[in-house]
Formats: sequence, structure tokens, C-alpha cells
Amino acid sequence: MNSIRPVTILFCCAILASCSTTRNLPEGQYRLAGTSLTLNGSGIEGVSNSQLVPYIKQQPNNSVLGFNPFICIYNWSDGSDKGLNKLWEKIGEAPVVYNPALTEASERSIARRMEYYGYFDSSVSAELRTKGRKAYVKYTVTPGMRYVIDTLCFELPSGEEFVSDFKSLPEDIHIAKGSYLSESALEEESARCASALRNMGYFALNRSSFRYVADTLYSSGHASVRCIVNENEYPLRKVSMGEVSINYPQEYSFNASLLDAMNLIRPGSLYNETQVNNTYSRFSSLKVFSSVGIELTQVADDRVNCDVNLVPSLTQGFKVNLEASTNSSALIGISPQLEYYHKNLFGGGEWLSLAFTGNFQFRPNDSARATEFGAAATLSLPEFLGLPMSLFTGPYIPRTEFTLSFNHQNRPEYNRNIFSLSFGYSGRLRNNVYYKLYPLQVNYVILGDLDKEFAQRLERNPFMKYAYQNHLDAGVGGTIYHSTSGDVVPKTSYISNRFTFDLSGNVLSLFSPLLNHNESDQALIFGAPFSQYVRGEYSFARGIRFGKLDNQTFAFRLLAGVGVAYGNSTSMPYEKQFYCGGAQSMRGWQARSLGPGTSKPETAFAIPSQTGDLKLEADIEYRFPIVKILEGAIFAEAGNVWEMKDFSFPEGIAVDYGIGLRLNIDFMLVRLDFGVQLRNPSNETSKWMTPSQAFSQGGYAFHFGIGYPF
Repeated sequence: MNSIRPVTILFCCAILASCSTTRNLPEGQYRLAGTSLTLNGSGIEGVSNSQLVPYIKQQPNNSVLGFNPFICIYNWSDGSDKGLNKLWEKIGEAPVVYNPALTEASERSIARRMEYYGYFDSSVSAELRTKGRKAYVKYTVTPGMRYVIDTLCFELPSGEEFVSDFKSLPEDIHIAKGSYLSESALEEESARCASALRNMGYFALNRSSFRYVADTLYSSGHASVRCIVNENEYPLRKVSMGEVSINYPQEYSFNASLLDAMNLIRPGSLYNETQVNNTYSRFSSLKVFSSVGIELTQVADDRVNCDVNLVPSLTQGFKVNLEASTNSSALIGISPQLEYYHKNLFGGGEWLSLAFTGNFQFRPNDSARATEFGAAATLSLPEFLGLPMSLFTGPYIPRTEFTLSFNHQNRPEYNRNIFSLSFGYSGRLRNNVYYKLYPLQVNYVILGDLDKEFAQRLERNPFMKYAYQNHLDAGVGGTIYHSTSGDVVPKTSYISNRFTFDLSGNVLSLFSPLLNHNESDQALIFGAPFSQYVRGEYSFARGIRFGKLDNQTFAFRLLAGVGVAYGNSTSMPYEKQFYCGGAQSMRGWQARSLGPGTSKPETAFAIPSQTGDLKLEADIEYRFPIVKILEGAIFAEAGNVWEMKDFSFPEGIAVDYGIGLRLNIDFMLVRLDFGVQLRNPSNETSKWMTPSQAFSQGGYAFHFGIGYPF
């Protein structure tokens, strides 16, 4: 061992010595290592650093704590075509070479942007600081003069109806007497007025119809503004819809009556821009057309024709998902998913989904393993079954879903078969609020092949006994979800809220006096007791983008869930109980291996299966770019699950931390996380652990997944 250490140290030193980020720069050139921007003055309104940084024409390479290993790799090349030089250049990232001309261009660009926000004759200066072969540029912005609008008048085209409609616009305007003059405010006002008037039928009006003349010379610090509304080719008058046609390839089979019902643009109706936009959204939401184009042509002073052009997309395809994890005990977990979809099954935008899932947990050279197979078929119709389409006039149409599924679980302790069916509605409301409401959801669970020792253990533990029995679960449920970002991989700051609920067994309980009962006085249906419980879970997530290029994210999540069994049940069904651990939760543990509370792992299970009826969790994560499509993350989490009767807080809180790598290919994110336990509430000797203690006791886990955990 002692002979190895010097060699290792020398090797590391050689690598570090070769990691110069500037060694290949020509003489007299510098690597741009950092830029910063400072706004001088107090009370600066309507403009911030983040709004000006994008106008810096040259930005340094991304780095973590000032270091970018990919620049080092690039500099292993000497610039020739010999050896591995081209490979190093392809893997690595070229250093950004400081360019004084781009610094001057940045000064001008920032000054123009300040004027756009209403700060005229702003001063922008750049200070260059060098350290070795590295350059740092600091931009200092001193806001210029602002002008207060003290006179505002409008010049409108003749026409009593237009003048009356213009004066009736809501008064939430961006320019008014006493407000500051800025190009940004004038643009916002033009867009607001144009949108409101186009909804009144003024098709010929747009933002370019507005022209502003400002006089800032007659009085220091004050401005006189004239707003001139111009007529273009056609006079500014209300127009009606003429011919409306919906066009798509004749060989494409589609229900024309459905398209007609979804179309809000009707011949003879007054032109309304919102209805045009809503029609576009409704056709796009079918996900059957790769392109939706609405072409409007004014054919007379008072008439507009409309052509809706639809280009069909591929109607069938497959989706694949995979999660995997492992830890020091060599327990491997793999969860694949394959889905076949058809987006136009009967020619009317009906979605069919056939999903096949698996969950395999095993240890090499160990006969104990858990396997799970599932299949689900979902049919989704573009309507709210039971209500006419005419009631829904917004940009989104609801859908009715029918799902039938089967799940088989084979564990060392038992086998379980779950038959499920559900009927419900899904859709989207305004402000990015999504919902799934199920008036009917039924699970019928059958257990078999119980291990003798496991069965005896259930008899001694009533909580486990009632969780592991044949049962019928019938009730209502749903999910309400809100997110400010609809992207699979968010590119901006975001907020999300998710609430799920289940209410089961209440209707069946009304018939309890008429049903047979078992020895525990549980009412039976088809020979099995029905479950009766209420369950709810809420999570709040926030992602804050920051940094000079807005490419770093601080994200956190708060989650709470609780379920209460009553009436015909002593505990919630196992499949409805909460668990921690895995790729999406408490990544220092594998799925279902944490809790409940301070309890030790249940020895009755060869494969972890720790659950509870109460869950609390908090997660934080710092996400940062490394190079190109490769991202990094640092995270920490705290939480656990509990049995309600044994709730212990804060004694039962578990804590972990870790690092992650992510491959971000824009439409999908592939994730690898390594979590380490910091506090294990079930550890009797020392709940808080140092890294060496965590590694020696197997307190870590690797996780592979798709998408961000929150």
C-alpha cells in the first residue's frame, strides 16, 4: 500500500499540472475568465442586472467554483492534426479569448437597452483586470435621465364607432400622465390596445398601427407624447368572418364533425382574435396534427376569410422509460417501462395507450428477489362524456379516460395480483392548471402463496395484517396540478403545486348492514373486505434560475402526505401507503428501504418494503452547467414515513446529501445521482454519520432516472 501512494500522488500532480486553461493561448492574449455588471444608483425601477447581462456580447466559459475541466482537456491538444489532438478538441471546450472589440460593442448594446427602459444617455464603462493570462471585465452602468410624461394626446382616425370603442378600453394602461417615458412601455401599450380592439372586430389593426411622437426638449425632465393611430390598406372598421374552411389531406381519415365542433371561428360572426387563438390551441391539443395554421385574408372592407390548414403527424409510436438503482448491499433495482400509443384510433382524436411496466429487485448470487409485471390499457376521448362540446369555449378541451390494468407482484413473502379499472376526466384550465378527476376507480387485490413465517408475523402485527389481505378498493380520486412551466426540461424559473386525493369505501359502507362480515366484523364484497380510507398528498416545488446567463438553478420541494383508515379498515391498503427512497425521493436510500420513523428495517421482508401512512419530505438541489449538454447537481434531502400511531418528529427525520450528473438533450434529461446518508434514524449507535461511517455501513445508493426529481 505504501508503495502505491507515492505513485498515486505523482500521477495526480501530473494531471493537475497539465490542467492549464491558458497554456495554448498566443502571446499577448488572455482567456476571459469572468464578467460582472453593476448598476450604480438607488431606486432604479424597471430594469435589473439580469435584464442587462444578456447584452454583454462576450461571456466566459461555464465553470464550477471557477474551474472547467473541459478547457483543460481541450488544451491537451497542441493544435496539430497529430496523435490524439483532434480527440481532445472534440471532447473538450475551447477557452473564450478576450476580445476588446466585443467589450466596446457590449458597452453600446447595454446603453441602448437602458434607453429602451427609459434611461436616456446612460453611461456604461468597462474595466479590464488581468491576473496572469486571465481577463476579468467589470461593466458599470450609470442610469441616465428619465422623462416624466406631462402631456398625452391621441390622434385617432375618423369614425365615430372606432373613437367610441377606443375610449372604452380598460384603463390599465402602461402610459399615462405622470408615468415615465420608455420604449418598452410604449410597446406594451401598443400591444394591449391592439389586442383589445382586435377582439372587438378590428382585424386591420396591429401594433404597427400605433406611432408615438415624443418631445423632450420643451421642458427639462418632462415629455410631451402624441399617440397616432394610423389606417393601413383597409379602413379601421369592424369586420365579420366570411368563408371558413378546414383543410387537411383527403386521404387522412378524420371525423369532420369533431373538427367543426372544436372550431370557434364561424361565418358571419364578428372577428375576434381570442377565438382565433383558442381555435388554434384546441386543434393543437388533439396532438394529431404536426402543424396547425390559420390563415386570415381580408377580402373586403367588412369581411375576412379564414383557412385552417392541418398537417397530420405520425399517429403511432413507442415511448421508453427506465429507472435503476443500487447500493452497498448489492441490491439492484431496475424499473423499465414500454408504452405503445395511437393518437387517432377511430379517426376522431381518440388516444390509445398500452403500457407495460416492470420492477425487478435482486442481489447477484442470491435467490431472494422481487419481480413485478404490469400492463395497462387507456382509451382517452376528446370530450367531456355527458356534457355537450358547446359548453367548452376556451382554448383547451377536456378528455374522458377509461383505464383497465393488471399488476402481478412476486416477492419472497407473497404473491399479489391487482386488477384495476377507472373512469375519469382530464384537462387543462387557464394559468397552467391541470386536473384528473376520477368519479370511479376500483382495485381488486388478491394475495397468495404467503410464506409461513411471514403469515405468522402478520398475525402478531395488526397494522401489517390488514395491509396485507385480499381487499376491494373502490372510490373516487384525482390530481390537481399547477406549473408555470410546461417544458419537460424547464428553461426558466418555475413554480409547481400538486395535490392528489383518494376517498374510498364510503358509498359501499352504506350497504354494510346488508353484506356478509368476517371474524373481524369487516363487511365483505366478493368474499373480500372493502377498504375505507381518505388519503391526500401535496407537494410544492420551486426552481429559481440565476447566474449571468440564467443557466443555473436552485430548486427545492416540500412534500406532505397523510392517509387515515376508518370504518371497514384498520389500515390503508399496502399499495396506497407512502414510502421513501429511490430516484425521486431520499436518494441516499433505495426505494422502500427507509422508515417508518425510527424503526429498523422489517426482517420479515427479504427485499425492503418499508411503508407508512404519513410522509414528510424536504429537498433542495443546486443545478449547474458543466459543458455543452452535461450538467451537474448537488442536493440534500430530509424526510421519512411514519405510522400514525408512532409519529416521532424530529427524532424520525432522515437526512441525506449527494451529487449528480445529467445529460440534457433538451427534450429529455437522463440523470445519474449518488446519495449518501447523513442521518439514519434507525441507527441505534450513531444516527448522525460521517462520510466514512456512511460508506462503511453501506449508507449510500446510486440512482439512474429520466427527468428531474422535482
